[in-house]
Amino acid sequence: MKDILQEIIAHKHEELTFLKAKKPSMREALLASKTGIIAEFKRRSPSKGWIKEEGRADIIPLSYQQNGAAALSILTDEHYFGGHDDFIRTARQSGVTIPILYKNFVVSELQLYQALLCGASTVLLIAACLTKKECSHLINMAHSLGLEVLLEMHSESELEYAELEPDLCGINNRNLGSFVTDVDNSFRLIEKLPKTAVKVSESGISQPETIRQLREVGFRGFLIGETFMKADNPGMALKDFLKQIHA
Repeated sequence: MKDILQEIIAHKHEELTFLKAKKPSMREALLASKTGIIAEFKRRSPSKGWIKEEGRADIIPLSYQQNGAAALSILTDEHYFGGHDDFIRTARQSGVTIPILYKNFVVSELQLYQALLCGASTVLLIAACLTKKECSHLINMAHSLGLEVLLEMHSESELEYAELEPDLCGINNRNLGSFVTDVDNSFRLIEKLPKTAVKVSESGISQPETIRQLREVGFRGFLIGETFMKADNPGMALKDFLKQIHA
């Protein structure tokens, strides 16, 4: 007679092997991409309310992948952004294989485990939310779990966090206190980042020409959410956007 317990334990080890397997690298994906678009699945914003309340995680992220995104960002904060960890899990189950950023306000080790368990490959850490010591600890913890880190900074005073050597350095063009957005923030701060850093410009990007200009000064990743999510078909909006970049 088959030993059911042994069968269960063997399968459990298979699950853990899959969980610990190397994740797709966002850093490598952006360096290899000619456009570097990180397309964001974002249903709601604290400042604008619902952007796409009916947006489905089993449709839009996969459509982004099929239409040329280098990587994805999926909001998982539920209260302010209408997100959920299950959105990443659902996107993976739908067939998404490219890197996914776990986008939330991470302040605890527990959230790193949440990111790992739902299928993310990269986690967002925000300098404004953490002391430098806390940030360093979370970066080390994320790396021990096989997760990459996108470290987001907004002001010149936060740029010292870049010396913690995250996998990617992000400049947020949106002030998270006032939600005022200014893409010039990326142009102002990039020269103060380490030369070897893989740099990502986040928020407020709506024109293909802006991507070309940001690439010229050294950015390799561009996180875009509302520009695509407010369209009837976010995946096709991304496709048209990429065509204009290449044109």
